Amino acid sequence: MNLTLPQHNRYDYSPITERKDYTWPGGKRLAFCITTNIECFAFGKGRGHDSAKHNEPQTQRNYSWRDYGNRVGIWRFFDMFDELALPAAHNTNSWLYEQAPQIFDAIRRRKDEIVAHGRTNAENLHDFRWESDEAQLIKDVTATFTRNEGAAPKGWMGAGTYENATTPDLLKEAGYQYLMDWPCDDQPIWMRTRAGPLLCVPYPAEINDSPAIVHRQHSAREFCDMIVDQFEEMIQQCAKEPLVCNISIHPYVFGQPFRLHPLRAALKHCVEHKLKDRVWWCKPADISDYCYSLPPGIIPGSEGA
Repeated sequence: MNLTLPQHNRYDYSPITERKDYTWPGGKRLAFCITTNIECFAFGKGRGHDSAKHNEPQTQRNYSWRDYGNRVGIWRFFDMFDELALPAAHNTNSWLYEQAPQIFDAIRRRKDEIVAHGRTNAENLHDFRWESDEAQLIKDVTATFTRNEGAAPKGWMGAGTYENATTPDLLKEAGYQYLMDWPCDDQPIWMRTRAGPLLCVPYPAEINDSPAIVHRQHSAREFCDMIVDQFEEMIQQCAKEPLVCNISIHPYVFGQPFRLHPLRAALKHCVEHKLKDRVWWCKPADISDYCYSLPPGIIPGSEGA
C-alpha cells in the first residue's frame, strides 16, 4: 500500500530558472504594483483583526480601529499616491458602497483599479460550506461592483486570502480574468480550472502589512525596510527574468501617521531609483491584460510553457 499526500492540480512545478524570457510593455523588466485593502466589518460580530491581542472577540475597539482606515487612512494613501504619481489597485469589499461610498469617487478620479475582495472581511469563503452558496456570494459581489462601476472587476482577492477547493473554478465561471490568492511565485502563472485557464497574479504574503505588523509584530520601519530591500533585490534580479513586485497595505495599519511617514520615504526611494527605467508602474489588471495578449508557451502553465 502506498501512502499519498493530498495534492492540488492547479499548476505544475516550474522553476523560474527554466522559463522563457519576456518583457513587460515598453521593454520594462519589473512590474511594480501597490495594492491596498479597503475593508468593512460587522459591528461586534464575525471575523477581523484586533489592535491589542490575537484571537480577541470582536469589540467596539477593534471595529473603530479598522474604521479609522476608511475615515482617515485611505485618504492619506490617496494623497501620497497623487504626490508620487503612483497608480494603485484596491482590494475592496462590495459592502463598502453602503458604508463609505465617497471612497469609490476617489478611486474613479484616480482611475485606479477595483479588485473584488468579497462582501466584507467579517467573513471569508470558509464560512460558505456549500459550493452553491459560495457561487451565489461571488455572483452577488460581482453584480454589486458591476451595477456601481458599469463593468465587472477583472480580478479577485479573497477576504483573508481564503479559498475553498472549487473557488478558482467558480471565479473562472463567474467571468474573472485573474486571482491573487496564491502567493507561490514572482511571475504570473496560469492555473487550471474546470472552465479553462485562470491567471494568478503575484500577491505578497510577506510584503503585506497585515501579517507583518499585526501577526509578526514588526515595526513600521522594519516593514518599510522590507519594501526597500524587496525592490532593491528585484530591480537587480529582473535583469535575468521579468518579475512582479506587489506591495500590500491596509489603510487602518499604514494609514496611521507614524507609519505613513516611513512608508512615503520607502515608496519615494523606489520611484526615484537610479534604475527606475526598468520599472513598469502598473496595476494587477494591467499585468493580467498583458499576459492574456502573449502567445501560448510564454507564461508558465500555458500551452508548451
